[in-house]
Amino acid sequence: MNQSTNKTTESLHSLLEDVLKTAKKLGADAADAMAYDAMSLSVGKRHGKTEKLERSEASDLGLRVLVGKRQAIVSTSDKSKESLQTLIERAIFMAKSVPEDPYAGLADPDQLAPQYEELEACDTTEPTAEELGELATRAETAALSHEGITNSEGGEASYSRTSIALAASNGFSGSYETSRHAIVASVLAGQGAGMERDYAYSYKAFAEDLRSPEEIGHEAAERTLKRLNPTSVPSGKMPVIFSNRVSSSLLGHYLSAVNGGTIARGTSFLKESLGTQVLSEAITIHEDPYRRRGLRSRSFDVEGLRPEASELVTNGILNKWILDLRTARQLGLSSNGHASRGVSSGPSPSVSNCWIEKGNVSLDEMISGIKDGIYITEMMGSAVSIITGDYSRGAAGFRIRDGKLAEPVSEITVAGNLKDMFLSLIPADDLEHRSGIDAPALMLEQMMVAGR
Repeated sequence: MNQSTNKTTESLHSLLEDVLKTAKKLGADAADAMAYDAMSLSVGKRHGKTEKLERSEASDLGLRVLVGKRQAIVSTSDKSKESLQTLIERAIFMAKSVPEDPYAGLADPDQLAPQYEELEACDTTEPTAEELGELATRAETAALSHEGITNSEGGEASYSRTSIALAASNGFSGSYETSRHAIVASVLAGQGAGMERDYAYSYKAFAEDLRSPEEIGHEAAERTLKRLNPTSVPSGKMPVIFSNRVSSSLLGHYLSAVNGGTIARGTSFLKESLGTQVLSEAITIHEDPYRRRGLRSRSFDVEGLRPEASELVTNGILNKWILDLRTARQLGLSSNGHASRGVSSGPSPSVSNCWIEKGNVSLDEMISGIKDGIYITEMMGSAVSIITGDYSRGAAGFRIRDGKLAEPVSEITVAGNLKDMFLSLIPADDLEHRSGIDAPALMLEQMMVAGR
């Protein structure tokens, strides 16, 4: 951590400690406070000209106070002494006015992380607007060099950095920093009603891990050109492969179904499934909050607990719910360090870096075994019920014919029930860590597909 980072976090900690002392003095039985200092810089180029140049800086503070089992949450970007005094007084008044929540409360001191790991999650070298503009231009130029590309939505490059500090009256105090670099290019091909668009991107914590802007631009163009002149498909059941570009959406639905809030409310189709087979034996799901240069890495959760690297699912067996303190208390369990929050909201469960383990078969081998099916590269719309598992989404991609990718298809719908779908998933070996919630291509041997 560099000197400027140390100064930033020291300043945030000092501020939070003063806020907590005042809250206790004014009548709070317990309190915790979180501060964010964030900056972002983004440059967009279209046809070589600057279309976007944005820089933002934000510094926000959120306070949660508890009076008995009553709690209130307030936030502000004004950190003057007078403003914070008014904020704290308002929070305590609010807490005294709301109904009791039997599950509210901070962590017990013996639950807190005695120490937490330093992360390799922040690239503190800030690029200039000129450097980002050059990356955006190179990505767009590469895309426009392809014959058949008729227009551009532009190239864009961005950088952001966030400092997070947490302190609580139970004795916890901690901080960490994260960063994000991104390059994206989006172009169009065809004319009029036959126009198609697609994009490519790279999203990493450190600039040196980004794909080259030329690679991103070429991929965007190639994807767009392949989508020209799409057809539809006759309705019926057939094999479907979700490419690794969209397969993480299935992992997202699974994580929603095992979220402690959903389980505590009894609104998940998996609510009675802890310790049972809920996915195919080929599926193992990992989580690692300390993953090197991970996009969702964190040193501690927002209740001061130490998260653990673990397998959420092992060979299809559901090992645990995603819990924070409140949902754990509702379920008679212990929190497993999954609390997250913004400055204006209370804690709720969420995962850190999470992915489905890659399988043993290549994507080409998977496709080669299908006589007639669909390879999905884009999804749109959503009619997914976590209560029942019913699943229906719009999709586009390519027809698979005799073991090879064939013509593009669009305006199709894929449907099923997640409970059955999860038990049938077959993973390919093409896992890429793109966003922090990731999966390899996933195949279902039979799924309902509806065309126009």
